[in-house]
Amino acid sequence: MVMIVVIDKTGELKGCKFNVEKDELYKKCKFKKPDNFELRHTWRTKKKTYSFNKVSIYARDTGKANTENKYDMPPPIDSILYFGSIVLRAEDEDGLVDLTVEEWETFYEDLFGGFENLNDTAKEDEEEEDELEDVPPEMKTKSGYLKDDFVVEDNLIESGTDNSDEDTFEDDSSELTYDQYNYSDEN
Repeated sequence: MVMIVVIDKTGELKGCKFNVEKDELYKKCKFKKPDNFELRHTWRTKKKTYSFNKVSIYARDTGKANTENKYDMPPPIDSILYFGSIVLRAEDEDGLVDLTVEEWETFYEDLFGGFENLNDTAKEDEEEEDELEDVPPEMKTKSGYLKDDFVVEDNLIESGTDNSDEDTFEDDSSELTYDQYNYSDEN
């Protein structure tokens, strides 16, 4: 028996034991038949920090509407749609080895190139200098933004009916013309 990771269609990760002799991975996903349930991709690693050197994904790529798996897969299969539950299993040079949810999450982060923890950078953000601190108040909006024609004060939003400040331009060069038709029941 080895540990595998099952990703249900909602994206929840669950660790479970798998009997290698039976080799019925599709049953761990609660599928009745192995139809279209097959190896989809294998990620390899050379890092010695893992107890494995590759992780394989088994899934179905066809299914009914609303059974799509919501889990975000790492590249290069990040744009492929899978249906129902998905199985992840790990191997080393000797064969199948245990894959825990925690190990998968660490490997998953590595596959994406790492994630930034916003809590770690919060103190850094607080110590950042305010770039508008030395800008005079008359050059800022009430909300504190720079008046640069990108941000508009709420009281300056136009309804589109008053064009007193704008130059109007009427384009008479259109190739389209309006034709009036008479419709009748007579031929």
